[in-house]
Amino acid sequence: MATILDPVSTPAGFPGPVRRSIPFPTAVQQSFTMGYRGLLKIRHNPEQLFDVVLQPIIFTLMFTYIFGGAISGNVHSYLPVIIPGILVQTVITTSIVTGTQLREDMEKGVFDRFRSLSIARIAPLAGALLADVVRYLIASVITFAIGVAMGWRPDVLGAALSVLLVMVCSFALSWIFALLGCLIKKASAVQGISMLVLFPLTFMSNAFVPVKTMPGWLQAFVKVNPVSHLVTAVRELCNAGHAGTEVGWSLLGAAVIVAVFAPLALRAYMRNA
Repeated sequence: MATILDPVSTPAGFPGPVRRSIPFPTAVQQSFTMGYRGLLKIRHNPEQLFDVVLQPIIFTLMFTYIFGGAISGNVHSYLPVIIPGILVQTVITTSIVTGTQLREDMEKGVFDRFRSLSIARIAPLAGALLADVVRYLIASVITFAIGVAMGWRPDVLGAALSVLLVMVCSFALSWIFALLGCLIKKASAVQGISMLVLFPLTFMSNAFVPVKTMPGWLQAFVKVNPVSHLVTAVRELCNAGHAGTEVGWSLLGAAVIVAVFAPLALRAYMRNA
């Protein structure tokens, strides 16, 4: 059951709106409806897709040709290492936009109108995050397309499963940025703080270079970095064609993030939106 605030049914003289519950399936349906709203925004503002279209192309070509010879001896040998890393780095970075767009909508008063509707409180937040899943899919497809065009040959089923895994984990991570969007008052500050948090996680991982080449203290951090576990899981799926224990750890981490940060984001949204 999901709780909503029903402003219409507030009796005269009472200090606040009456709370009532709606069935969970209805809350899910309303979340997808809000997600469709997000897709309409992308349709009317296609420039929102520039980052997910251009970033995978630029990063894949740049990192592959700069680091390929130095790390793996040649570009072709580096592709099984770098493409999974670029996929994770690109899609996770894309999830930052969630918090930025939420704060922009809140500054415009859009969410004030949502709060006045008789809908599940979580629907506007979940809908915005669901719409961004389409952005994750576009970024994933472009990254794999560039890799294949350069000569990489992943396991087809493993590649499809890895895209699904990265999308699930990025959706979970976007709840953290949704929380930041609800707490921080300026969209530019949300983006800046999110990048400050995320860039060390992505670059201080095993996404681009072998861990053994790093200093000992950095190796210790990389080994517990959740981004490293996700990159390893994607490499196992794409290059070996099987799911190892890292897939389970990645999914468990995603579930924990949603369980912790979704309620926090919802509470901050109701208080500060």
